[in-house]
Amino acid sequence: MPRHSIRSTVSKFDLTPILREPDALPAELTSQSLFGNDSPLEIEVGSGKGLFMQTVSGKQPESNFLGIEIARKYAVAAAARLARAERTNALMVPGNAEPLFADRIPDGSLAAVHVYFPDPWWKSRHKSRRVLNETFIANATRCLASGGRFHFWTDVLDYFESTIETMAIVSPQLGPPIPEEAAAAEHDLDYRTHFERRSRQHAIPVYRVCYHKP
Repeated sequence: MPRHSIRSTVSKFDLTPILREPDALPAELTSQSLFGNDSPLEIEVGSGKGLFMQTVSGKQPESNFLGIEIARKYAVAAAARLARAERTNALMVPGNAEPLFADRIPDGSLAAVHVYFPDPWWKSRHKSRRVLNETFIANATRCLASGGRFHFWTDVLDYFESTIETMAIVSPQLGPPIPEEAAAAEHDLDYRTHFERRSRQHAIPVYRVCYHKP
């Protein structure tokens, strides 16, 4: 989405109810503290422009969704997308997900964690910056409820293989990864994320797995 398009889209909506600044968040991030109810809570890390957040919050109104996006302009754009769709079960937070998972999300409280097409940090010296590191994976596993799901998709084979290896070492209790199949897209925005749309339209392989916490 071009910069002027993001700006013009955002300006049409009051994002106050949907965009939550990190320093204004409650001490614990739960459905009760964020939404005032006890519906299952799912978190997407790296929401980008919010296509997944918009789609899933509409398809699963019985659940709540929190999107965390480190690039503020994209977090704002995702919040505008949710505001336009009049979602009441989804919120966006601009910022880093790692400290939130480390300190603010109670153990065993999440129905699912979604990480789709995270930044691969191509250079070898930068790979330590990848969000799916040992610490984050351990924290995400701890935060999942019994029966909770961890979804991971990427179009970078190296990232996929290294993450699968790390998951097996750090979170063996999740068991082996379960391959996920891509659903057929019926229209241009009928994809999990914008990156999935780009990859599939250019015939780039996408590697998809889901883990289940016993």
